[in-house]
Amino acid sequence: MYMLLKLVVDWLYLKNSERVRADLLNAFSTLLSQEALILAMNNSFVDPFLQFEAQLELVHSCFNMVFSLPVIGRPTEMEKSTEDYKDIQFLYNTILSTYENILLILVSKDFYKLQFIKEIITWMNEEPVYMQKKVMKTIVTVLDFASRKANTSSSVDAPCLGELAAELALLCNYQRSPIVQQASLGMHHLLCIAIQQTVLYGKERTRKDAAENWVQKSDNDLEISPAFLQRNSTRIATCVGDYLIPPQLTDFVWSLLNKLSNSSSAVASEAAVLLRVTLEKFSYKVTMVSKVLDSIYIQLNSSITHPMKYAMLRVISLFVCTCPKKIIFLLLDYPVPADSTLILMWHAVSSESKVACEVLKTILTVLKGKPGEDEENPKVSSRKRFSVDAVNMMPVAASQALCILLPAFEYKIAVAEFFPQLLMALILQLYYSGNFFWTKKQPLYARDALRILLRCSGLFKVDAALQEKKCWEHFPHQMFYHRGVYLVAKTLSQFKFPQFPKTLHYLYKLSVEGPRRVEDSITIVIFLIELLSNFFKDPFPEPFLILFRKWVSDSDPAVCKLSLKKIACMAPVVNEMENPTELLLAILDAFSSQNGSVVIQAMHTLRSLLNVLDKLVYASVCNRIASSYCPLLDHGLASVRALSIRHFGELLKDMNEYSWLLKDEVFKALVPLILFLEDKKKAVVEACKYTLNICAPHLKWTSASLLTDRNYRFEIVVLNICKSLFSSHGTYITELISESLGFFKSSRAYLRRAAVIFIGYLAKLGGHILLNDEIEIMMEALEKLLNDQDPTVVQVAERTRRLFKDLAIEMSTSNFKQSLRRMFSFMYFRDSALIYNYEGKKSYQDSQSDLVISVIAHQDGIEPGLEIMSEASEIITLTPATIRKRS
Repeated sequence: MYMLLKLVVDWLYLKNSERVRADLLNAFSTLLSQEALILAMNNSFVDPFLQFEAQLELVHSCFNMVFSLPVIGRPTEMEKSTEDYKDIQFLYNTILSTYENILLILVSKDFYKLQFIKEIITWMNEEPVYMQKKVMKTIVTVLDFASRKANTSSSVDAPCLGELAAELALLCNYQRSPIVQQASLGMHHLLCIAIQQTVLYGKERTRKDAAENWVQKSDNDLEISPAFLQRNSTRIATCVGDYLIPPQLTDFVWSLLNKLSNSSSAVASEAAVLLRVTLEKFSYKVTMVSKVLDSIYIQLNSSITHPMKYAMLRVISLFVCTCPKKIIFLLLDYPVPADSTLILMWHAVSSESKVACEVLKTILTVLKGKPGEDEENPKVSSRKRFSVDAVNMMPVAASQALCILLPAFEYKIAVAEFFPQLLMALILQLYYSGNFFWTKKQPLYARDALRILLRCSGLFKVDAALQEKKCWEHFPHQMFYHRGVYLVAKTLSQFKFPQFPKTLHYLYKLSVEGPRRVEDSITIVIFLIELLSNFFKDPFPEPFLILFRKWVSDSDPAVCKLSLKKIACMAPVVNEMENPTELLLAILDAFSSQNGSVVIQAMHTLRSLLNVLDKLVYASVCNRIASSYCPLLDHGLASVRALSIRHFGELLKDMNEYSWLLKDEVFKALVPLILFLEDKKKAVVEACKYTLNICAPHLKWTSASLLTDRNYRFEIVVLNICKSLFSSHGTYITELISESLGFFKSSRAYLRRAAVIFIGYLAKLGGHILLNDEIEIMMEALEKLLNDQDPTVVQVAERTRRLFKDLAIEMSTSNFKQSLRRMFSFMYFRDSALIYNYEGKKSYQDSQSDLVISVIAHQDGIEPGLEIMSEASEIITLTPATIRKRS
């Protein structure tokens, strides 16, 4: 310090260099004061962030002052004052050294302060007046010191290495050689710091040996030697990718990405080269990919040059190669519909053929979702960066993305491989998207993608035929969606599309595994049925028959009906099947469906098979079939009751030669057959008459003609049936009574009334074989009907109770006598006069809804899909004229 003060005094006497001395003196004194402030802050307890900001401001101020000084040369007026020049030169170098020492002290305390070096490079590039060679020398000195310090430190926290590496990498390709040499030396020191940091943090243990041994080697032996780094982007990118930890490599990439919009074309071009080389090898190490994509999206929207747009798009394609799923999910999270910038980004994705399969798999996963659903996919980013809606719009974005990807030449092989998956995913997405956009004027991208898929797969004629059939107009309307599915499958079959084997295999796989949603089932079944119908003759191969048997009990009524209709078509070949009884039993399972139209279709299908079934096979299952009809005889839907009763009669007619097999089932069905003669629906009554006439031989009933009489009386029919029962089937009386008592609890008054009348005649004609306990049980059940809301029920109940009382008085309490009466019941003859004088007049009420369901269930020759379009609404709105037209 004494020598410096002496120099200051000496300068005061140098008249010819007054201005230079004044500038240097002012700069030096200012630098000393700023140094004191900087170092004082360094030792204080100020908040680290505030401390850094304040020091950065002071360092910047000193930088502007120091490196804006003119280079000290040998001016003309000093040619004779050599000593003066040396003194001024010494002071100038002292100023530079002082600034350098400030940086060294800062870095010695904290590696984090290497951030100042990055900022210095930025300041240097901003102002060309700064002495770049001097600045670079200072930077290299500080980095050299930091690398030697890092080698002896137990921890190295230098998060700015990535940004600093990006700045130095660009300078290593500078046009001026002195800068290149200094920059490559600085990069060498930076990589040495990175190696030590990598080892200390344990991020990449494979580099430990290199980190321990590099100090023992000469620079020429090292792969990070400065000579190897000069104007060698590939070497620089390799070394940076090898030694920087992922967060720092991300900063490196991020900094270069921002350079692409630099005003200097040379800098932007070199940054593009470095980006490409780095990402080709190390894109898997880059984190915060979403931040990179956002930056690219924003910059592409700005007015950057075409080469730089290409460079940014190349970044996307390189990221796709290493993390396709992440990139696809991020791009699908952008707003819908995609704008021109996003479309450019999708084109970049389509340029990489080696990840085409992975990209399509990811998109197929997204297409399983429903637009508008608020569902979270664990693979999907939840930030919704640009989305206004909180609902899931990714499936729509995926459909639009396919419109870009499918035509790409690079995706030709992948599209061929995934044709069935794409075909079904887009068809199902048409249903979801059409439903979501029903009230919104939005493009139906799933339909556009499906048409592109057909054309890209060589099915131009299929697309043209569907256009001619106006198929594409059906899909936006949910009411006609299933017809659209049918048309696609039908047209593909007509043109014998070559992808049939793979498509059939995929549909079978879907059917076995089961679709994700109930509404998916009907689409898959329609498609599969149509393909099988056009490529196979009945019967289908056994694996597909198993599917149809399974679908008969599907939770979706539409699926059940389509399967049953297809099984009905196989009636001509039912005897050629290996095990037709399994098919018959599967149909019987549908009898328990809660959907009336399914039950009706099941009965029609069963009847179509039984009409041509081998008699021996028929006989082996006739009991099971008959017992399945019995629960339907009392079904809540009139059309089901009528059809089940009539088909039960057909069964008895078919099995006339084996009537002894069905004796028990006939008596089980007898009670509802008799009671439903009082039904309000004419179709049910006519079915009961038809079946009871067929039952007459089984009952040995000779008065069946009464059932054909239009003016027949219910009471007379019951009386005649009871006579025939007691004459030949007395053992079934108890079972008939028990069955009739069950109808006392029916919600329909006519059934309660008919049950009381039937039991009355059973008791009157068969009282001699009844026991006291049985009479008491009937009396107890009858007491509850004396307060019935229907007056006719109360009337017949009161008359029957008096009858029971009379029987109770006549009956002996001796068990022995009761047993004798039963044993010789054929010798007892009771009075057969009418008891109730019940007229049984009624007006029939045919239900329009029952009629509609019946028509829908068994219409033949209709295209699949038409009968499943809003059946509930048809039941309400169709008129009889419309029904006749449809049937």
